[in-house]
Amino acid sequence: MSESLQILKLAVCLFNDVTLLDFQGCVEQFGFLAPQNVLNTDSITHVASKVAIDIEYLAPTEDPVKPSSGPLLVPTRTYDSVRDDEQFDLILIPGGPGTFPAALPPSVISFVKKQEPGIKYMLTVCTGSWVLAQAGLLQGKRATTNKYLFNFIKDATKDLGIDWVAKARWTVDGNYWTSSGITAGEETTTRKIRGFNELNISTEGDDEYAAFHGLV
Repeated sequence: MSESLQILKLAVCLFNDVTLLDFQGCVEQFGFLAPQNVLNTDSITHVASKVAIDIEYLAPTEDPVKPSSGPLLVPTRTYDSVRDDEQFDLILIPGGPGTFPAALPPSVISFVKKQEPGIKYMLTVCTGSWVLAQAGLLQGKRATTNKYLFNFIKDATKDLGIDWVAKARWTVDGNYWTSSGITAGEETTTRKIRGFNELNISTEGDDEYAAFHGLV
């Protein structure tokens, strides 16, 4: 193993009624940086990178997760199985109907809150940022979310001190990266990967959907 290679642990948060596409494009990209792809220089799938990403899929139980559409998803472990001394480097929270307060399992919020103090990067797609809001982790931070539900979520969290940004494909506030929707989430992942390797990409304000939904 190269002494300069950093292996990061990524937790993908799953729950019933999650939107599959919110995280699938992201993990396809992160998957290129799987340790075996980065370390095995003789493989056709070898990727030259300064970091490798080890992905785990967490859910409230070991039962298959039923997304809002698409096939059942099999988690690799439960939220409760994460030890108190175990720390992930990245957390990816997708959106979907399952992020609404009445549907979101408490174990998701508990996991995110416990991991937050030591997390390197917190990533959300679509209404995944609403999960962070419900966990009380967006107070005083800039964030964005699904543009169709933007005003609904902004109103639902109006007392939480969140700076919701309408015209943004994504926002970056410290180690918090929130993205607007499916393709914006993929772009955020691309930006993160390129950032790991000191490359540049487009800016967060490249968002045509804010005007379409009358937000700006």
